[in-house]
Amino acid sequence: MKKILLLLALFCLSLPSLAHAKNYINGIDPNYPPFAYVDEKTGQPSGFDVDAMTWIAKKMGFSVTHKPMAWDGIIPALKAREIDMICSGMSITEERAKVVQFSNPYWEVSRVFVTKANSTLTPKDILSKPIKLGVQRGTSEAAALKSEQQKMGYPFTFSYYDSAPLAIEDVLNGRIEAAFMDELPADDAISKGSKVKKVGTHGKPDNFGVALRKEDTELRKLIDTGFTLLMADPYWKELRAKYMKK
Repeated sequence: MKKILLLLALFCLSLPSLAHAKNYINGIDPNYPPFAYVDEKTGQPSGFDVDAMTWIAKKMGFSVTHKPMAWDGIIPALKAREIDMICSGMSITEERAKVVQFSNPYWEVSRVFVTKANSTLTPKDILSKPIKLGVQRGTSEAAALKSEQQKMGYPFTFSYYDSAPLAIEDVLNGRIEAAFMDELPADDAISKGSKVKKVGTHGKPDNFGVALRKEDTELRKLIDTGFTLLMADPYWKELRAKYMKK
C-alpha cells in the first residue's frame, strides 16, 4: 500500500512537467520573410518568429512544430484545432480579436507602399490614380486599405496575392504599378537586391501578437512569459541582428 501511495505521489508531482512537455503546432505563413518562411535550401520553416517561438518552447518546457499553411485560412485552421497558435507576423486587430485571443504585443511594424526603384509614383499618386495596387489577401493592411478606399473613393484597383514577395514580383514585371505591405518584407526584398523601393508609409503601424484560441489561457501565459524572458535575453539581440536588415 505504501508503495502504491508513493508511486501516486510521484505521478502527481510529475503532472506539471508532463503538461508543459506537450507539443504545440504553430501555423506560419510560408512566404513572409523575415518573420516566417520556408528556407529554399533546407526546405525547413525559418525566420524571426520561428526561431523566437522555438526558443520560448525550450525555455518554457514544451515543444513546437512549425506548420506552413495558406494565410487566408490560418485562423479557421486555429479554430478547427489543426494548429495551436499563430506566431507568424500576425497583426492584432479588433476584427481578429472577436474570434481569437492574442498574446502581449512583441513587435511593431509600419505599412508601406512599394514601387519599382525607378518609379516616380508618390503615395498621393497611388491613392489618386486608377492604378493596379497589389496586397496580400487575408492581411490586416489589405482589409484596412479596402475599408479606407470605400470611404474615400480611391480609384485604384486591388490585385490580391498569396504573399508579399509575389506582389513585389509583379511590381517588378509591370503587372501592377505598386504594392502595399508591412515594411519588413519590403526591407527584406530590397536587402536581397530586388529593384524596388519604399515610397512612403500609410496608415497606423501594426502590433504583432501570437494568436490563440480564446480558451487556451494557460498557453497564453506560457507564451507571454516566454517572450518576456526572450526580450531580456542576449538571444533577442541576436535574432534582431540576424533577421532585421536595418
